[in-house]
Order: sequence, then structure tokens, then C-alpha cells
Amino acid sequence: MKLEWKRDQTQKIVSRQKNKRSKSFLRPEFVGLMLMGFWTLCGAIATFWNGSYVQLIERQTQRFFIELRGQVSPPDDIVILAIDDESLTASERYRNPPDPKKQAVVQLLEPPFPWKRSAYAEVIERLMSAGAKSVSFDLLFDLPSGYGTEDDRTFKKALSNYSDRIVLAASYYDGIDPQGIITHELYKPHQDVTPTSISFGLVNFLPPEVDGRVYTLGSEYIEQILRPLELDKIPSFAQSTLQVAQVNYPPPKGSGIFFYGTPNHHQNIFKKIPFWQVLASDWWEVHLREKTFKDKIVLIGATADQQEVGDLVATPIDLQMAGVELHAHAIATLMEGRSIREAIPNSYLRSLFVFVLIGSAAACLYKLPKITVAILFWGLGMAVVWIGISFLGFSSGRFILPVAVPAIAITLNSLSYFTTLFISDQIEKQRFRSTLERYVAAPVVQEILKQPDDYQELLKGRKLKAAILFSDIRGFTTLSSQLEPEPLVEQLNIYLNAMVEVILDAGGTVDKFIGDAVMAEFGSPVSEGEKTDAMNSIRAALEMRKALHKLREQWYQEGRVPLFNGIGINYGELIAGDIGSLRRREYAVIGDAVNVASRVEGLTKTFGTDILITDSLYEIVKEEIEVIYVGEQEVRGRSGAVRLYSLIGFKGESQQFYQQVQDDLQRYLNK
Repeated sequence: MKLEWKRDQTQKIVSRQKNKRSKSFLRPEFVGLMLMGFWTLCGAIATFWNGSYVQLIERQTQRFFIELRGQVSPPDDIVILAIDDESLTASERYRNPPDPKKQAVVQLLEPPFPWKRSAYAEVIERLMSAGAKSVSFDLLFDLPSGYGTEDDRTFKKALSNYSDRIVLAASYYDGIDPQGIITHELYKPHQDVTPTSISFGLVNFLPPEVDGRVYTLGSEYIEQILRPLELDKIPSFAQSTLQVAQVNYPPPKGSGIFFYGTPNHHQNIFKKIPFWQVLASDWWEVHLREKTFKDKIVLIGATADQQEVGDLVATPIDLQMAGVELHAHAIATLMEGRSIREAIPNSYLRSLFVFVLIGSAAACLYKLPKITVAILFWGLGMAVVWIGISFLGFSSGRFILPVAVPAIAITLNSLSYFTTLFISDQIEKQRFRSTLERYVAAPVVQEILKQPDDYQELLKGRKLKAAILFSDIRGFTTLSSQLEPEPLVEQLNIYLNAMVEVILDAGGTVDKFIGDAVMAEFGSPVSEGEKTDAMNSIRAALEMRKALHKLREQWYQEGRVPLFNGIGINYGELIAGDIGSLRRREYAVIGDAVNVASRVEGLTKTFGTDILITDSLYEIVKEEIEVIYVGEQEVRGRSGAVRLYSLIGFKGESQQFYQQVQDDLQRYLNK
């Protein structure tokens, strides 16, 4: 608290300059507000236009949320019968040496792929006999079998036997006709293999988004592509599968797929059985015993990496997810009612929401105390809080809020405001330092600048002890009537500048100028201890004597009138506080000690000396200085006499300079 008052005092001194600066629209704080408004508007516009970059960062945020959420157990009703790398090589693997239990594998899965369709017929029979709820093929049988019509008849017969429990894949393929028009051609299973009552499921998804990944249910392809073009509408693969499996599910609230895995844990989310194991009698017995397919929705599709078989799709959790696995996620999403939805689907309302959100955060930043680091941390904190709220909405409510754009805009707001406040603070601090250093020693300034900006306790008033120094020019009133104003002011400024430099160098504080008089304190605002403060005041007075003597020699040579001064110093208790009217107030020191110092300075004329100190100061420094006791003197406004001493110098120093100054002063006074 001892350090704070001088900042307040100096801020009073520079208040007019600050008020003028506050009217400038280019001041750093106003620039910060404009930048916050700019980022708020940019966030709203970016959300409205929803450009590729915005989509990219929002989808990246969604992937981060999926990873943060962790893996979720999918329904165990879904089993994938995988045409994997093992199945593609099973025939050759079990051909030599022959294995009686693998004869069906060798015969039906003979390469190259695609296999004989009789293999699928055999698999259908076995799965249905094992109690499978339904079987869905993520394979397109749009051409006749390469193994002849008998192969197609065998497959068709199996499909006919269980047509109400089987789904075959259909797909739209995009092309460009000779006129350059985009065409959509539907590929359905060939008529040679298709029973009249079989169900089809469209395996198309919307084209990958800006990050090259698929996020939405297949039903969105129907709504966004087929319906506007009035093309044949076939239920999505997931919808048809659940329909034939007679699974009731709630209408989806959103269009996004709920992915049960994470980017780092996406393998074997759903139970996978290699296709060849259903045809191998030994393995089939195991699956029958374990009821692997009992009451299960079985999806048959390719998971192999081989180019001629591969059906790989980029998704939020896997850049190379098998298409049949993507369908499994879509089916599970519908079954459990976990579809992901946009919290605010309307782009205008979403943009307005983002504008209000970022603007509210900016308003909170503006209302905070103007502490630069706090602004930065509060801004980052609000961005993190919003990310947390959005994550809770995504993981618990399965809805997507605008996340990245608001978080980035809030962060940019805090950075912009922090930067401008920091620049403003540095500018003000430099101006404050420059102003303060004209009145306070540099080390004291450094200490003051370290203090917090809380002046409330200080302004109520406090008591402290300090050395108070008053200095006044002898005969200045008469001199001012004899000299022209311009040279008089110039000489006065030279004198005051020299005196102030001495006071500051001695660790004092220049309190105020009263005409040609100077008032200074030692021990306030920073006290170095009673003895040190007192010695600093003595050192200042002696150096002021030397500085003025040097100026007089210069003025003699220049033909100017020489100046002499009187200095009075007292040490005692004083009261400091914010004093004044409602219109004008300033931090001031008052009290008996101040009054005595002022009166002692005036008594230098009476005793014909240049420096007088009181006994209260002398008792503190008497071991260090030489003085002449000049007597006791009544001081107006105080009861009791004050013992006074004329200051000669430090002990051990020659008194010749002191005597010379006193002689010069006497000659000047006797004129």
C-alpha cells in the first residue's frame, strides 16, 4: 500500500491527457472492441455460408468428440459374414492336402472371385436353418452368373425359399451422357436371380464430404438425390434390412450415422465371421453349437483388401472401412435410435445463434476487469467451456452444435482484446513512467509500477512518517518585478530542473511546485527505513546547495542575476489521503510535520543561513553530520518551540565550501 499512492497522484496529473486520448477512436481499447466485433461478425458469416473450410474444421471437431467419447458397444443382433482375405484363399488352402470337412469350401469358393452363386445359396440355407432373423447381401448381382444359368437357378431357388427374410443390394451409378448431363442409372439384381417378392436395399450414401468421409445415413441419398430428380426410390439398405428382420425402430431424429468405434479403436466393432467357415462342416458345427447366427441380422459383404473385391469407404473413424461395416453402423444407428442431428438445421438461425454466442462472450470479456492476462485466460476458458457443452450435447444428446467456429472466434476475441489492452497498458505505463520519473526517483518508480491498482484503502487516509523538505528562492518576488518574463521563466526552469534532479537522485519524491518553491518527501511512498530516509533528505539538501552554487557561477559569467535559496527540513508524522472537492481532488500530505517544515524554510531568512533542520531530524542523523545550533524558535500554528540547526555538511568534510556559500548569501542579503 505504501507504493500505490504515487500512481494515483500521477494519474491525477495526467488525467487531462488521458481524457483527451479517451476521445480518440484509434485508442487501443477501442481497436480491441472493433476487432471483437469483427471476429463476431466473421463467425456468424462463416457459419451461414458454411464453406469447405468451416465444414472441414467442424468435422475434425466431430472426430475429436468421437475419440473423446470412446467406444460404445453396438447391439449384438448384427453379425457380419465377411468375404475376407481368408475366404478368398480358402479353396486353395484346403485343396492340398484334401480335408473332407472342407470339401464345400474347396468346391464353392474356387477362385477367381466372384464365386459361384451356388455358394451363396448354400450359405442362405445354412443361415436360415441356424435361425438367422434375416440375411442382407451387400453384393450386387446385376449380371448373369459367369458359371452358367444353372448356377443362377440354384441361387434364385434359395432366394425364393426365404424371400421375405432376404435383402439384395441395388445401386445408382452416376454417369455423364454425350451432352454432358449427369445421369443416374439404377443397377438392380439381374432378373434371372430375382424372385418377384424379394426386397432391395439401396447401398448408396451421399458423396463424401469435404474431408473425404461419409457421415450420413443412406436415406439421405434418397432424400437429397433421388427425390428431387423424381427417380425410382428404393429404401436404403439399412431400412430394408430392418424391415425384413421385422425390427421396429423409432423414426430417426437426424441424418448422421452413430459410429460405435473411435479413430483409434475401430477394428472388430461388430462380430465378424469369415464367409468360408459357414461352408466348412467342422466350423459350422461350432457356430451351430454356439448359436452364432440365432436371431441375428446377418450382413454379407466384402471386407478383403484385394482390389478386385475391396469395397472400402472413408468414415470418421476409419479411412478404409468396409462398406458392409458402414451399413452395420447405419443399421445399428436406426435400431437404437442413435442418429446424429443438427441442433439448429436452419442456416439463418444457426448463424444468428453463433452471432449471439460470440457476441455474449465478447461482452463478458469487455465487462471483466481490464487485467490483460485475465482477459486471455477468461477467453480461452469460455472457448473450452463451449467445447465442453458441445461435447456433452454430442455424446449425450447426439446433436451437433456449431463448435469450432464459435470457439475460434471467442479465442480470437480474447487474443485481440488481450493484445490491444496489453499494448494500451504498455503505452500508459510508459507515459505514466515518464511522468512519474519527473517527480520520483527511478528505483521508486519501478517499485510503484509493481503494485496493484487498488487505491481504495489508500484514499481513505493513512498515517506515515517521512522527512519533508521545503525550498524557496530568496527575494524572488522582488526579482520577478525587475526581470522580463521570458528570461525569468527560463532561469526559473533551469533552477527547478537542477533541484528536481538532485532530489530524485537522492531518492526523494517531488510532491509539488508552489510558484518558485519546491516541496519534497523522503520515505514516501517507499520508505527505506527511518535513518536512510533522513540521510537521503540531508544528502539532497547538501547536493542542492552544490548545484545552485554551480549555477550561480554560470549565471555570473552570463551576466544574469544569481539566485539563492533557503531549505527547511523536518521529520515527523503526517497524514496522506485523497483531498479536494467533487470537481478537483488530489492525493496530498498534511499535518503538523508538513507545517513545521514549511515554517522552518521561512526561518532561514531570520537566521541568515541556507539550510535549517529540526531537532526531530537531527536526532536521527546527528552521528553523521556537522551542524551549528542556532536556537529555539516558536512556529506559528504549533505550541512549543522547535530546536533548529544550520546544516554544515557530513562529518569529516571541510567546512570551507559551507562558509563560502554563507558569505555569498550574506552579501546578497545585505545589498
